[in-house]
Amino acid sequence: MSDSDHFSSAIHASGFEPTQFIETARMHGHSGKIGIRYNGHGDDWVELSFDWHEKLVGDSATGTIASGPNITLMDMASSLSIWVRSGRYIPQVTLDLRVDYLRPARPHHTVHGRCECYRMTRSIAFMRGQAHDGDPQDPLAHVAGTFIFLDNPA
Repeated sequence: MSDSDHFSSAIHASGFEPTQFIETARMHGHSGKIGIRYNGHGDDWVELSFDWHEKLVGDSATGTIASGPNITLMDMASSLSIWVRSGRYIPQVTLDLRVDYLRPARPHHTVHGRCECYRMTRSIAFMRGQAHDGDPQDPLAHVAGTFIFLDNPA
């Protein structure tokens, strides 16, 4: 079975299922190598996380996680928030994803990323979110992004 076949199983006629999508991605995508997992979602938001692991460290002297896993986490949470809000998978590309790093994640702590889709037009979705390592009041990063739909979601 191809990766696209696995991912299509998370897309039902009745809507988009984020938990199944993440479980499939954990087996077949680079998010699986990072260890991204589903934490929860609401009508327009999704929260994902990954645990600190030595293979993710970008600075061995400090144990700080490289930026790539954090960006991947937030990009995936952003996309999922759009699909949850719309109730279905919509093919899209990242038009802009701004990540403002406030501080590095503490070594040996889980990184959480929560994004919300706060507006959708016929062709663009807007999202915002933050990453933290245990205290949402002390974020690692703020993110804001726009995504353009490849198919009209209307």
